[in-house]
Amino acid sequence: MGFRRSILNLLLLCYFVYAAATVAVEEEAEEFHEELLLKPLPDRKVLAHFHFESKANLSPSNGGRHFRLFPKSIYQLVHKFHIREMELSFTQGRWNYEYWGGFDPISRNNARPPGVELWAIFDVPPSQVDALWKNLTHTLSGLFCASINFLESSTSYSAPEWGFRRSSDSLRYGTLPREAVCTENLTPWLKLLPCRDKAGLSELMDRPSIYRGFYHSQRLHLRSSEFSPMDLDSGIRLEQTLTIVLQPGSQRVGMSYNDEAITQPSWSMSSLFGRKVNGRCVLAKSSNVYLQLERGLVSELKNLWKENDGSRSDDVTNENFLTNSVFELSVSSDRLIREVVSLDNEESSVLYLFWIEKNADAKPFDLALIWKRPVIWSSSQAPLHANRFLMGSGNERGSIAVSLKPAEHVESYLATGLSDNECKLRVDVFQVVPWYVKVYYHTLQIFVDGQIQPIYNVIEKMRVSPSEDKVSPGVLELVLKFPCDMKSAALTLEFDKGFLHISEYPPDANQGFDIPSAVITFPDFQPNFHFDEDSNQSPMLSRLKEISPALAYTEVLLVPLTTPDFSMPYNVITITCTVFALYFGSLLNVLRRRIGEEERLLEDRAAKKVGPLRLLFLKLSTKLRGRPLERVHSPPSSSSSAATKLVFKVVLVAAIASAWQYYYK
Repeated sequence: MGFRRSILNLLLLCYFVYAAATVAVEEEAEEFHEELLLKPLPDRKVLAHFHFESKANLSPSNGGRHFRLFPKSIYQLVHKFHIREMELSFTQGRWNYEYWGGFDPISRNNARPPGVELWAIFDVPPSQVDALWKNLTHTLSGLFCASINFLESSTSYSAPEWGFRRSSDSLRYGTLPREAVCTENLTPWLKLLPCRDKAGLSELMDRPSIYRGFYHSQRLHLRSSEFSPMDLDSGIRLEQTLTIVLQPGSQRVGMSYNDEAITQPSWSMSSLFGRKVNGRCVLAKSSNVYLQLERGLVSELKNLWKENDGSRSDDVTNENFLTNSVFELSVSSDRLIREVVSLDNEESSVLYLFWIEKNADAKPFDLALIWKRPVIWSSSQAPLHANRFLMGSGNERGSIAVSLKPAEHVESYLATGLSDNECKLRVDVFQVVPWYVKVYYHTLQIFVDGQIQPIYNVIEKMRVSPSEDKVSPGVLELVLKFPCDMKSAALTLEFDKGFLHISEYPPDANQGFDIPSAVITFPDFQPNFHFDEDSNQSPMLSRLKEISPALAYTEVLLVPLTTPDFSMPYNVITITCTVFALYFGSLLNVLRRRIGEEERLLEDRAAKKVGPLRLLFLKLSTKLRGRPLERVHSPPSSSSSAATKLVFKVVLVAAIASAWQYYYK
C-alpha cells in the first residue's frame, strides 16, 4: 500500500513539474509590448503614436491552437490564407508632410492615404493568389466591421511588380478612399489587445478625443514565417499602431514677443485624452512612454541655451533634466536616449523614457509639457514635395498632373551618397487609376523647370498595365531620374471619362468618383534612427531603426463623371400612376353608380329645401281644393345631365392616357 502511494506521489510530482515547464515555455513563446510616443509639432499640435506588438512562436507543443496573449483570430487568418505579410490601415484626414515631417520613420511607417488601404503578400503559387485575396477581403470586412469586401472585385485591386514594394507575383494592393472611419472599426481593433482598453496605455483611447483630431490612422501590420521552410523558429508578429495628431486645448500667447513668436500650447496627457494612465497592462512585458524632441527643436533649444549663458540646467541632453528656461516637464524621465547622427553638423533627436510600472504605482501617470518661451522650428522633410491635381474642364476629358518641388533644406540630403560628377535624384511613382478613367499613357509628358524633356532622358524604367472595362484598373509604375539642381518637375497624363451603367453608380454619384492616392518613393533616401544605447528591448525603437525608403502619398482626386438624372424614373412613375388612378377611379365611379337612388336623393334634398311656411300654405290650399298634396319635384338638374358629364370625363381621361402612351412610344 505504501509503495503504491509513493508511486502515485511521484507521478503527481512529475505532472506538476511538466505543467510548470510547459507554462514557462509558453510564456517565453508569447510576448506583448505597449508603448506610446509623444512629440510636439511645429504648428502647435501634438503627435501621439501608440505602438502595440504581439509575438507568438509556433512550437510543436501548442501547434498554434492555444495562445495566452496572441489573438487566435489573427492566427487563423494567417493559417487559412497563407499570409506572409499583410498591412491594413484605416485613416481619416491627410498627413501634412510640410509641418509634421516627411523624412522620419514615423511618417514613413504611419502616414497613410485617406480611407482603407490593404496589401498582402501570400505564400502560395501565383495562380491561387486572386482566390485567397477575395476570401481575405470578406474575412477582414467581417472582422473589422468595414466595407473591405468591395476590394473583392478585380476592378478594385492591382498586382504591382516593383513600384510599390519589391515582391514577387504574390502581392495584391487595393484602396477604398471613400471609406468612413468610426468607432465600429476601432472597437474590433482594440479587442485584439490582451487588456483591450481596460488597462495600460490603451486606457487613454477615449473615442471623442481620438476622432476630434486633425489626423488619425489605425494600422495593423502582420508578418509570418510559418510557411517559410528556411526559418527554423517560425512565428507570427502582429504590430498595431494608432497615430493621432491632436490640438492641445490650452493655448498661451507670449505677450512680450511679436505676433510671429507665439508660445507653444502647454499640454498634458489628461488634457489631450481626457484620461490618465492608472497602471500598465499586467500581461505586457514592457510598458513605456516616450517624449521625443526632434532634431530641429533640439537645435533651436541649444541656440536658446547659448543665449542663456550656457547654464547646465538648460541642457536638454542632461540625464537629470526636468526644467529649463524654455519648457519644463511634470515628471522626471527615467532614462535619456540620444540619436546617433552621421553628419557632424547635424543635431540629434532626444527621447525621454518613462517607465509606467515605476511612475504609476503611487498615483496615475500624467506627463505634462509646459512651455515658457516661444520656439520656432521645422520638421525634417522629404527631398521633394509631391502634389497631384486635375486639369481641364467638362465631363468628356481631362488631365492628371503630378507636381514635384524640392524641399527647402534638401542640400544635406542630396549630399549623402550621391556622386559629384552626375547627381541624379531617383523617384519611383506608383499610380492606380479606375477603369472608367481611360488614361492615354502615350500622352505622358515630363516637365523639368518648365521645359518639356524627352522621355528617354528622364524615365529609366516603366511598366504600364492598361485598364480593361469592368475588368481591371490601369496601373502605372515609373522610375524617374531628375537632376539634383532642378527647381521643379511635373508629369501630365490625358484621359477620357467613361460611362457607367445606372446600377454601377454609387449612392452619391453627383459628388464625384475617387482616384486613389499615388505613391511617391525616394529609394536613395532611407530615414531611420540610430540610438547610442541598446534599444532592442523596445519593439517600437527597433522598428524606428529599420532602413526603408522614404515615401509620400499624394492627394485623392475627385473626378466628376456624366451622371444620369436619377429623379427622372421617379417622376415618370409618379405621373403614370396619377393618370391611371384618375382613369380607373372615374371608370369605377361610373360603373358602380345607381341612378334611381340618386334621383330619390335629389328629391329628398329638394323637399328639405322647402320652407315651413310654404309647406303649410300648400297643405291649406290642397284641403280647400279637396285634392291630395303633390310631391315636390327637384329642380331641372336631372340625372341625365350628371351622367353626361361623367361620360365626358371618362372619355377625356382615356384620350389623355392614349396620347401619353403614343407620345412615349
